[in-house]
Amino acid sequence: MREVDASAIVDAIKKLCMEANYDLEPDMLRAFDRALTTERSAAGRQVLQTLKDNARMAQTKRMPYCQDTGVVVCFVELGQEVHLTGGGLDEAINEGVRQGYTEGYLRASIVRSPFDRVNTGDNTPAVIHVDVVPGATLRFSLMAKGGGCENRSKYKMLTPADGLEGVKGWILECVRTAGPDACPPLIVGVGVGGTFEKAAILSKKALFRELGSPNPDPAIGAIEREVLERANRLGIGPQGYGGDTTAFGVHILAAPCHITSLPVAVTIECHAHRHKEVTL
Repeated sequence: MREVDASAIVDAIKKLCMEANYDLEPDMLRAFDRALTTERSAAGRQVLQTLKDNARMAQTKRMPYCQDTGVVVCFVELGQEVHLTGGGLDEAINEGVRQGYTEGYLRASIVRSPFDRVNTGDNTPAVIHVDVVPGATLRFSLMAKGGGCENRSKYKMLTPADGLEGVKGWILECVRTAGPDACPPLIVGVGVGGTFEKAAILSKKALFRELGSPNPDPAIGAIEREVLERANRLGIGPQGYGGDTTAFGVHILAAPCHITSLPVAVTIECHAHRHKEVTL
């Protein structure tokens, strides 16, 4: 049994929160470069270049890439041979978020209740999903999820008769109705199958796959490529100014489901796509 002290989790989460908001991942920077070579709209190219410059400025000046520094969504892979000491898992994660957002001068965007709308002042609590896995490692995948794009995420319970074409059509409808409001170019996370809640979690988890990497399932990969192509033909373009780059990627995760069901959840992610991972 391996022991991990809660203080190590606090420090790791604190660092991830700040780095996610200051440093876009290399896959995102490569996506800007690829789009700049293919975007035919002059306005679209200007927006893409501005976003890329903004990313570099955030990195060098240690300032948030976007003023909406998001809700912290944290996926945890907890090795079954790991024993936490010195505190609980959720408490340590939230303390890390508290310290990261306070010391990093990141905007506090969480209200304690959807009804009284009182800000908690430190961006806690985080949204935490835990999977127990074999082994003695502890892995955190953290996303700072902006409110504008989150508000354009959608869910639909299709019927099996809707089939694959129904799934593809629904994803495209979500991109179309998101329009400029979700700050494109978008990354589209899709969960298909499972149950109501499972599909939604899968759609978030799908966003952590490296942008531009192939889906491990070639059949699903072909669907991703088709939907991405069709999404970029919608003409919404970078920040809604028109063009060929409405989305950077479509990532799909699928799960078994009931014979009568075809749940599809679509998480819309903005061009910032602030995410970091660490293994303790």
